[in-house]
Amino acid sequence: MQPISGFSKLNKKEKINWLTENYLKDSKQAKKILKQYWNDDAELQRLHDEFSENTISNYYMPFGIAPNFLIDGNLYAIPMAIEESSVVAAASKAAKYWLDRGGFHTKILGNKKLGHVHFMFKGDDQKLKAFFNSNLKDILKADTSSITKNMEKRGGGILSLELVNKSAQIPYYYQIEAKFDTRDSMGANFINSCLEQFAKTLERELAKDESFTQEEKDSLQIVMCILSNFTPENMVRAEVRCKVEDLAEEGISAEEFVEKFSLAVKIAEVEPYRATTHNKGIMNGIDAVVIATGNDFRAVEADAHTYASKDGTYTSLTHCEVKDGEFRFWLDLPIALGTVGGLTSLHPLVKFSLDLLGNPDAQKLMGIVAVAGLAQNFAALRSLTTVGIQKGHMKMHLYNILNQLGANTREREYFTVFFRDKTVTHHAVVEEFMRIRKLKSLDDL
Repeated sequence: MQPISGFSKLNKKEKINWLTENYLKDSKQAKKILKQYWNDDAELQRLHDEFSENTISNYYMPFGIAPNFLIDGNLYAIPMAIEESSVVAAASKAAKYWLDRGGFHTKILGNKKLGHVHFMFKGDDQKLKAFFNSNLKDILKADTSSITKNMEKRGGGILSLELVNKSAQIPYYYQIEAKFDTRDSMGANFINSCLEQFAKTLERELAKDESFTQEEKDSLQIVMCILSNFTPENMVRAEVRCKVEDLAEEGISAEEFVEKFSLAVKIAEVEPYRATTHNKGIMNGIDAVVIATGNDFRAVEADAHTYASKDGTYTSLTHCEVKDGEFRFWLDLPIALGTVGGLTSLHPLVKFSLDLLGNPDAQKLMGIVAVAGLAQNFAALRSLTTVGIQKGHMKMHLYNILNQLGANTREREYFTVFFRDKTVTHHAVVEEFMRIRKLKSLDDL
């Protein structure tokens, strides 16, 4: 096998031919798999091809709907793009549960996003501080006026500029920390463009400032200019609350349910091994809506997990309390989303998702996404502390096994009844499948 030069310059057919002929035993079957996921609409396929580089096919994920979400008095059907079994079902179940208990409530806790110019300076830090605080802030803003003009018309822009001395962590290391309001856009390109101009202005202004020696001027080194995906000042809270007596479950009193539920949350607050799985479940709900609405789920994941670790120990993103006979369960989530730009005006299903949600602004979408995460966590904890997590999950696992075996409709119906009161395992499903098909082994299929 030899490396290839100029792969990106090949057309799609040439890329597929090279890939399948060099890496796959059955080139013909591989090509068939890739091509069966192409869109029949050539223009739509071209659009998808241009979303990324070296595209050879489309990768589909189930696009589902979780209905009956009452959020701040409005009823929503939430789009979710996810492949994991039971996530949409669990969210839907939690939405229906809280529909008659007041629904979900959201509150924006902040709308500031951050970016930094990271630079080195081997000079007098007090002199640098005085230089920054004299009139450099105004010059930085003036030099980015052409970039910020349209954002300011929408009510956003640069909120603050600060010099941060990080030389205790790394010798000679400083930052220009900038905070932004990017309104309904996620704002990455806007923020990074501003930061790059800040760096140019810093170099120019320091070079002509007579208070610095030539040696100090020469020591300035711009390392990088980049937004941060950690947004502790761009936060949303989602919560549910009701009287404790309204939480009675079949076979368990309201008081016992709340006690076990509260303990489950407290365990996730103090035990990182549990917190990781606990928060993963929250992100099942969050990521599914983030993907469906064309936002960056990797940034959202990084943001949430950094926030969960901000105090030095990885902990739960959700919390609960009982006070004066009222149960309250909430999620504080740092998250940066956009409803304009990116895929929001290009991807047909993204446009559909936003239309379905009433074309929310960025802050409303933050609330909807946080609610999906809270609902997912509530559903998981409710199952864990009552009937157990496997009951609903294994039903979908059963279907996945049957699909792998090529079961027909009648066989799927039979297995649904057969395993109604039995534990689903791969071995048990295969064994019963072979029995009703009268197979000696799966090789006889």
